[in-house]
Parts: sequence; structure tokens; C-alpha cells
Amino acid sequence: MNTVKRWMSRALLGDVLLALTAIALIVIGSGIAAVRQVPPRHPLDVPAYVLMVIAAAALLVRRPRPLATLAGAVAAAVAYLGIRYPYGPVLLTLWIAMFGVATRLPVRRSILACCVAIAAILIPELSGIAPDRLWLEAPPVGVELSVLLVAPWVAGATIRLRREYMTRARDREARIRAYEERLRIAREVHDVVAHGLAVINMQAGAGLHVLERRPEKARVALAAIKEASKHALDDLRGALAVFRQPDDVTAPMIPWPGLGRLEELVVGMRESGLSVKLAVTGEGGELPAPVDLAAYRIVQESLTNVLRHAGPAEATVCVDRRAHEVALEITDDGGDGPSEGASKGGHGIAGMRERALGVGGTFEAGRRPEGGFCVRARLPIAEPPS
Repeated sequence: MNTVKRWMSRALLGDVLLALTAIALIVIGSGIAAVRQVPPRHPLDVPAYVLMVIAAAALLVRRPRPLATLAGAVAAAVAYLGIRYPYGPVLLTLWIAMFGVATRLPVRRSILACCVAIAAILIPELSGIAPDRLWLEAPPVGVELSVLLVAPWVAGATIRLRREYMTRARDREARIRAYEERLRIAREVHDVVAHGLAVINMQAGAGLHVLERRPEKARVALAAIKEASKHALDDLRGALAVFRQPDDVTAPMIPWPGLGRLEELVVGMRESGLSVKLAVTGEGGELPAPVDLAAYRIVQESLTNVLRHAGPAEATVCVDRRAHEVALEITDDGGDGPSEGASKGGHGIAGMRERALGVGGTFEAGRRPEGGFCVRARLPIAEPPS
């Protein structure tokens, strides 16, 4: 509120200074212009200076009341020209007023105001021309006075249209960003839920299978279900944290998962019954957050597909962290039928490809000649040396 008040105070001060400057320029300029125009124009007197002050004073409300400013300037100009005072800077207030109308009002309203102002200015000026010379003097006078108002209207309308275009462009960009953010969150939720439910489903099936004969194994399966659901809920909180209220500072911020949690992911898959081999080679160091998240999700989705579709299988995860990229390869030796369904149905493969392409990488997935399925991705982390 205080900022708005300060801005309004500065704007009002600016308008006052503009009006005072306009009065000084009009009075001085009109006196100079009258030297060559009197006669035949009427000499300047007290009413002339009063009209000059009125025309300049109308500029005080040009921001909140642009039409009132234009009306005041037109009224003063009509009276000034009707008495046939000398042409001079008093007409420049019309330029400023019309510019303000064009920048602050819709185009249709401003062009109507421009036409009315032109007609109001032309009537007293043309009425003072002798009928026998009307055809000779009316065109140049009409063009001169019309340009005085049309030129600022064109300038102001152009500025207003550009502002409207920029506003629409910003709104369109904001909508696109919001859509992309929703799409990103939906992808995160899909990966988290798909992985968590796959693990829970596998553990629940194992627990039911041994419930009667080996209750201790069922207890282990239930503990694994509890742990998998906990991790899934934590990841969901992280994915949905964007919807948290800005003033909710007490809610914990869950960091995005990355390759640092790869061991934890592999251990969880092993506890779910999937045999997984992990090999990490190359350089260490921190990865950019988008690349780190994409790499983790690609590995997670690949292992989830193996768990859900490949049947009894062994998976191998190879991560090679190089200077300028991260190379991923996830393979399995599962059966052909379910793995084909994994590649054609659902959104897992498409989601992994989108993640790789989203960070400027490459992605490929397909059957291995020796059986099973293979996923390969290369995710750049820096520009390669030239």
C-alpha cells in the first residue's frame, strides 16, 4: 500500500511539473508566434492567457481521467481558435491529451474520441474562412489540424497494442509453463506410484503365498510393503511439494531422488524378489539436478518394468559417469512375451524417452538378440570439448 501511495505521489508531482512546464512554454511560445500573425489574427489578451492556463491545467488529470483531459484541452483550443488568437503551442496540449487517451483507452473508444476532437477543432476554424476561399484554404487547414491529433493517436495506439500483445504473450507463456509443470508432476507421480505399487504387489503376493506355511516370511513381506509404501509416500510428497502454500514454512521439503539413492533402489528391488546386479563406473561428483533425477527415474522405471513384465529374470544396471555425460544400460534376461507388452503398452518407455530427451540426451529400448530387454540412455552433463 505504501509503495502504491509513493508511486501515486510521484506521478502527481510529475503531472504538476508537466502542467507548469506547459504553461511556461505556451505563454512564451504564443508571444513569439503572435509577432508574425497579428494581424490578421486577434492579439493576445487576458482571455487568451486564461485559455492557455486552462489547456495546460487539464494535463493534471491526464492519468486518471484521460478523456477529461482531452475534453478540457479541446474546449480551450476551440475557444482559442474561435476568437482567432494566433496559432501557437497551446495546440500542443491537444497532442499530449490525445496521446494519453490512445495509450489508456481501448482502440475503439480512443479513435472515436479522436474523431470527435478533430471535428470540434475544425468547425470554428473552418467557419472563419470566407465562403469564396473555403475550397482553397480548408484542405491545408483541415490536414494540418487533423495531423495534430492523428499523429499522437497513432503513436499512443501503437504503444497500447504493443503492451496488450506483450501481456498476452506473457499470459500464454505462463499457461505453457503451468501446463509443463503439471505434466512434469504427473510424470513424477506416475513413476513413483507405478514403482511403489509394483513392489507392494510383488511383496503382497509373496506374503500370501507363504502365509500359512511360513508365517515368518509373511512378516518379512509385510515389513517390505511398509518400507516400500513409506518411500513411495516420501517421493509423492516431494513431487507434490509445488502445491504447498508459500507460507507453509513448517512442511519439510523432500529433495528429488538421484543416483545417490541407487543402492537403496537396488536393495528394495532385491527384497521384492528381483535379482539385480549394479555396476557404477567412471567419475564421481555432483550431477545437475535434472540429469540426476532423469537418470534415477530411468533406472527405476526400467527395473519396475522388469519386475512387472519380465517374469523370473535377472537385471543388470550399468552406470558410467563420464566427464560430459552419464551412460545408463539396464538389461534383463526375462521372457519375451511380457517384456514386449511392457514396451508397447502403458507409458513407461515413452516416459523414459521423454526424460532423456528433456535433458538433451538420447534413449533407445528394445529386445536383445539373446533374449530379454535392454534400455540404453545417454544424458549429457556438460558441453563436450571442441
